[in-house]
Amino acid sequence: MIAWLHRAVRGQSANARAAPPQQRKLAVAVAGRELPVVVRRLRNARRLTLRLAPDGSEARVSMPAWARVADALEFARSRADWLAQQLDRLPPPQPVGHDALVLYRGEQHRVIWQERAARRPVIVDGQIVIGGPADGLERRLHRWLAAEALRLCAQDLAHYCARAGQPLPRLALSRAQRRWGSCASDGTIRINWRLIMAPDAVRRSVVAHEVAHMTHFDHSPAFHAHLGALYEGSLSGANEWLRLHGRTLYQPFG
Repeated sequence: MIAWLHRAVRGQSANARAAPPQQRKLAVAVAGRELPVVVRRLRNARRLTLRLAPDGSEARVSMPAWARVADALEFARSRADWLAQQLDRLPPPQPVGHDALVLYRGEQHRVIWQERAARRPVIVDGQIVIGGPADGLERRLHRWLAAEALRLCAQDLAHYCARAGQPLPRLALSRAQRRWGSCASDGTIRINWRLIMAPDAVRRSVVAHEVAHMTHFDHSPAFHAHLGALYEGSLSGANEWLRLHGRTLYQPFG
């Protein structure tokens, strides 16, 4: 009986050591640091693809459903030099204060602080004029941008839900460092507040994407067809803008 018990315990330990890779935290050594790796299986993917999160917090590997997680991790390791180059290209943090340039709806605006101006920012001739104490300027500007994001995303959401024939879900802003939008299982749609800095077409494409998930909770051909019918603009153009400029939205406001 005791011998059997020892064998059972050893078997349990071996099973624990052999836990599926999906249950372990994956990482790859890049430029002297451990960079987390997130793996996604895509039903329609035909090859492995790699990209860096907009804020540099993780590497993301997409792979076909039949591929192994070990293959995805090795794929990321084989491209460690490329990941290091991408990390080096991340824009440095940008302090926000008087005379700083801030993107609003895809256009650069210069921040002008005037002590006697209203605390709530206003746009005047391409400038964001803001008053109140100088040491709270960045916080007030951040709150205003988030409020603008919520206002415009609510309009976008109502528009695309009407086009999709879907009830209006709960909307929330996200501070995610990794995703531009999400559609939760309870129906809540979250949109990254930083998209207020992107062009309107880019923000609207993300909202349309999440509304399309209300009908197709996957990335199947049916989903993409539905999204193409919902969104009036160029999805490839919006995606390309995010690919080229998305990281710059993480420069201001920490």
